[in-house]
Amino acid sequence: MKTPHVFLMCPPEFFDVSYIINPWMHGNVRKIDNALAKQQWRALYDILTDCATVRLVHPQPGSPDMVFTANAGLVMGRRFLVSRFRYPERQYEEPYFADWFLDRGYDVSLMPRDIPFEGAGDALLDRAAGHLWFAHGHRSVLAAKEVIAARLGAEVVALRLTDERFYHLDTCLCPLEGGHLLYHPAAFDAPSRAAIERLVPAARRIAVGEEDALSFACNAVSAGRTVVVNRATTALADELGRRGFEVVQTPLSEFMKAGGSAKCLTLRLDES
Repeated sequence: MKTPHVFLMCPPEFFDVSYIINPWMHGNVRKIDNALAKQQWRALYDILTDCATVRLVHPQPGSPDMVFTANAGLVMGRRFLVSRFRYPERQYEEPYFADWFLDRGYDVSLMPRDIPFEGAGDALLDRAAGHLWFAHGHRSVLAAKEVIAARLGAEVVALRLTDERFYHLDTCLCPLEGGHLLYHPAAFDAPSRAAIERLVPAARRIAVGEEDALSFACNAVSAGRTVVVNRATTALADELGRRGFEVVQTPLSEFMKAGGSAKCLTLRLDES
């Protein structure tokens, strides 16, 4: 069923692993099968267009990771906070995303240059309480919390990531409709796990084990009651099914080589 959700995607025309800025990239430099990547991206695009609206931003040469639109920034209504990438290799993307939103009439603001923040890769809206889960520890810094709260008027809950394999929040936590939450507890420090457990009732938490986490099952696109993932074990798919969700699996192996999966390839535009 078509939902009112809207996502931004970027075709993988220039996608490659041409540098190393996360553990998943090790051993994968210049090893992307671009034809397969395009096929996998198109399959995800087709799945999402069946249940939501997808808009496109043009890919740019010299920005191989621009395909991961989740990191472009953070959208709240008609406001867009542009990411400030930690690594220079991705900073070339910033003006292209800023221009896309400016051209469409958004109120666009920039992060201070000395405060790294990587957009909806590290900031995710809870689907029940309405607060913003925000992660720091690898890419974004804690100081970004105050900037986000001031610019977007959001209540921000800070979480600290401790496992470098889960370098962005969206690799290890996914808010779902109705206040349900997918998360990999081992990716967070103890106070952060306690915060999640305090704010999300046990009946709505779905703890994801390492097998699913390393397949980026938490890096899921939530579109209504549809949850789109690279791969999920039968146990996880069944658990989501019991909660009323339909799990759609679509292989994204080429993007996994760069440390991304379904959620990384999308930026939700209808956040309010």
